[in-house]
Amino acid sequence: MRARPPVVACIALAAGVVWLAAGPPLAPSTSGPSTRPGAAPERQRGVCWVAGTRPITAQQMRLLAAQHVDWISQTPFGWQRGLDSPEIAIASQDRVWWGESDSGLAATARLAREAGIRTLLKPHLWVTAGHGAWTGEIAMTSEEAWRAWFASYGEFLLHYARLAESEGIEALCVGTELQGSTLSREADWRRLIAQVRTAYHGKLTYAANWNREFDQIRFWDALDFVGIQAYFPLAERDAPTLAELQGGWAPHLATIERVQRATGKPIVFTEIGYRSVPEGAIRPWEWPDRRDASVGARSDLATQARAYEAFFRTFWELPWFAGAYFWKWYPETAHSEGPHTLDFTPQDKPAQEVMSSWFGGTPPTPVKTQPPRP
Repeated sequence: MRARPPVVACIALAAGVVWLAAGPPLAPSTSGPSTRPGAAPERQRGVCWVAGTRPITAQQMRLLAAQHVDWISQTPFGWQRGLDSPEIAIASQDRVWWGESDSGLAATARLAREAGIRTLLKPHLWVTAGHGAWTGEIAMTSEEAWRAWFASYGEFLLHYARLAESEGIEALCVGTELQGSTLSREADWRRLIAQVRTAYHGKLTYAANWNREFDQIRFWDALDFVGIQAYFPLAERDAPTLAELQGGWAPHLATIERVQRATGKPIVFTEIGYRSVPEGAIRPWEWPDRRDASVGARSDLATQARAYEAFFRTFWELPWFAGAYFWKWYPETAHSEGPHTLDFTPQDKPAQEVMSSWFGGTPPTPVKTQPPRP
């Protein structure tokens, strides 16, 4: 997902009531038997944990576990100067937030484990030159530069593989949205995965972009499950209905099912999320713009909640679907009326109740929400 700063906004709205579950759940896909929501204990019921600036507490993890979350992803960063730069800097202790440091990652994983929550360690690259530069566009200009990039990236990844091994972290992601290399350099990725296997003995995945990557990767057989950054577009208009959102999943589901049949691997959405705005399901990969606060952008908690519901109704009963991580969850609370009102987080919003209900295996119930501001 393209990384941009979160918007800061505070919007006062009149309260209303929206029924998220309009009637019983639709029939599940014919690709597998029906089960109750959340009935498969092996599923990863996850959120993308936002690294904190200071140490967290056990209470913060207990509050998360109360939402029936049993996995978190943690994201340390490697820093790459430009899209064609072959050098990656590891900032594991200094000049990073506490939660992104080695000691912070380890402490967070330990506190999570004490609360019954496992960890997917998910290193990302951050391209420092150029506003909005996306890792999927990383590409070297020569074969020599590619060799140097894979050597540098290998050092970066093995650093976190060793950390994950020493801390007993349960799963590791070998890369995120790097389709400039994954689609053209299969042999290099296979060698890299083999190197990681020598240092780390937990589950491995790769987090592939939803668009023109996950269905074209040829090394899924070397990994334990297929990871997808699931920012698929679901609608063409603001504030779509639940039926429209479910219909929006149809073409994407067909492609995902085809990949699953071809690989025989479980599917995990390593990221999925929607901003709480009327247009949140049109281009879900877009980050909040700082201008939103100044131009009077509307909050729409109901659309976000319906998008969550549509996801669960479409995927959660499928036997090959192994879980999802919702982007994103802050160590702090009270975000529904604070600076993250238009943000992706479900915290203190109706979407949180939808997530918690399905993660806990109970049918969704009517929840209070706030209508879009006129």
